[in-house]
Amino acid sequence: MKSLYKIALLVCIALFVSSCKDNLKPNYQYMPNMYEAVSYETYSESNAFKNGKEGQLPPAGTINRGFEVYDYPNTTEGYELAKANLKSPLDSTSVDLEKAKGLYEIYCAICHGNAGDGKGKLVTQGKYLGVPNYKDRVITTGSVFHVQKFGLNSMGSYDNQMSAHERWLVSSYVMKLKSEL
Repeated sequence: MKSLYKIALLVCIALFVSSCKDNLKPNYQYMPNMYEAVSYETYSESNAFKNGKEGQLPPAGTINRGFEVYDYPNTTEGYELAKANLKSPLDSTSVDLEKAKGLYEIYCAICHGNAGDGKGKLVTQGKYLGVPNYKDRVITTGSVFHVQKFGLNSMGSYDNQMSAHERWLVSSYVMKLKSEL
């Protein structure tokens, strides 16, 4: 008798659940665009922009966030101006020589050598020739910073690898090495 009640209860529940569905009146969807996304053609015109064709341009006179203005051009004249006029914004107490030494050993010592004598590992192996000794060069912190920013001769730019602060640290360390040679 108990099993007959159980079977009847299951049949009633199944009828109750199946009677709720009505194909003529579908249920409402919450946020239907999440279920059925509106497709857009990749390079089609859009009314999201003012002219309907391309993205908006930034206002005139604006610069990117984090962009640092550098007034010296990548020319010989710019190098000479940087050598004569560009000064480090770091004072002598804020220069962390341990960090500067670490950065120098990562980026510069492979060619210029740990002592700045132009005898790095790549030079001693014959991969590069003519890497200058800091003792023989007339350099300033401004000229070293300028060369790190743009590169010079076969040396590439380190503008993307190091921040401006790190390049100033390395420039200070190069001047320290020059005074020790």
